[in-house]
Amino acid sequence: MNSTLHTYWRKLARGSRNGLPDQLLLAILTPFAAMYSLAQALRSQLYRSGALQTRKLPRPVISIGNITVGGTGKTPVTAFIARRLLSQGLRVAVLSRGYGGTLEGQSAIVSDGQQTLLEAWQCGDEPYLLASTVAGLMVVIGSDRHAAGMLALEKLSPDVFLLDDGFQHIRLHRDLDILLLDHSRPFGNGRTLPAGLLREPRRAAERADIHIHTRCPKGAPAVPAIGGKPSCRARHTLRDALPLKGGTPFPFGILRDRKALAFAGIAEPQNFFEGLHSQGVNLVSTVAFPDHVSYDGSRIAELAGAMEASGADTLVTTEKDGVKLKQMPENLAARTLLARLDLAIDDPAPLETMLARVLGEHHSTSSDGNDKESCGTGLR
Repeated sequence: MNSTLHTYWRKLARGSRNGLPDQLLLAILTPFAAMYSLAQALRSQLYRSGALQTRKLPRPVISIGNITVGGTGKTPVTAFIARRLLSQGLRVAVLSRGYGGTLEGQSAIVSDGQQTLLEAWQCGDEPYLLASTVAGLMVVIGSDRHAAGMLALEKLSPDVFLLDDGFQHIRLHRDLDILLLDHSRPFGNGRTLPAGLLREPRRAAERADIHIHTRCPKGAPAVPAIGGKPSCRARHTLRDALPLKGGTPFPFGILRDRKALAFAGIAEPQNFFEGLHSQGVNLVSTVAFPDHVSYDGSRIAELAGAMEASGADTLVTTEKDGVKLKQMPENLAARTLLARLDLAIDDPAPLETMLARVLGEHHSTSSDGNDKESCGTGLR
């Protein structure tokens, strides 16, 4: 899907396009969405009934995922929780699919907690970003997360697993299921793929143990509970700018006197661009690429052309995009900045309570000598 079509579809799926042609297209897509919803509901029921079995790892598994396609801030939340657990002296391993990397489908260690062993093009941009920015974090990729977890147990001996983008990966038992929902439009237009953003019917949100509403404005009121489940509110704030070539980060205020071109290959690039505006960055142009874009020669040439056309003297992008820019020509790399992101949770008590419960229960079970691999059929 090219970037123009992808942008249009996301607006349609979010409910931002309501013209007659848009409604006609939704009418065409609705029967396919109904079939998709039925397939997803049937899959969930097969796990609930035990017809399909979940597999269990002998360490706590904390799943962090979403119910929509991209754009809820999974990587910052995963990094936030990883740092919290690491600060308690725990050995933490992230299990990721490795989407977009050449090793996708294979089980491989991205980081052993001491050094990063793979490149972004091998393991995917999100696993690499976590491995390279969260000190002490172990990261393992694999489409079969149970196999990836067993590899981690054999080679790295973690105390706890974080299942990245794991809400739909219900064949792996999780001890805590965290669902992220975008504050502004948590369910898009309310329809499943391909007529909407939902990966599963909306009622699947009740399967989660806790909801984190992301990208909440500062001071936003508490969000009504969904299915009676506890929730937290998270805020994403751009912190500072780090030169792509390395060096000392500096505040965004410095960019007010520069002409910046912002670009991003993420699910919701407009949120990033608006964040830069709010920091006072003088944006003269923006370029939105598809999520998980590969920055090959044609993409780099497109950026160079956009800089020349707009008169920009600086490029600004996300850290996620930055891990894929190692081959950028020196003349562009020297003018490229990475906008670093901070995440804050305004009401962390429900999350902290659940994390403590899960880790406490595992410690109690381990002390009883029952720390062994098993299989289960429960769908949390």
